Amino acid sequence: MTRTPPLVRDDVIGVVGQIDDDKIAGIIATGATMEQLVEAYAWTADETDALADAEKSLSGTVAEVYDILTADDFWGDES
Repeated sequence: MTRTPPLVRDDVIGVVGQIDDDKIAGIIATGATMEQLVEAYAWTADETDALADAEKSLSGTVAEVYDILTADDFWGDES
């Protein structure tokens, strides 16, 4: 079984762009794989396949990463 290397800061920025360092650290701390990060980011950008969405909802690490990425979206970034 091949292990996926853990995400590093540049991996996160490469997928989602420049975001707050606390969010980057939080994402890395989840232990997410690159595939999970890309999936969570696709959900934030509403780029998921509608048919697949009907059968699959966010869960586990993908949900954790999604929550981190969207943490400020409801109230807006007030920083």
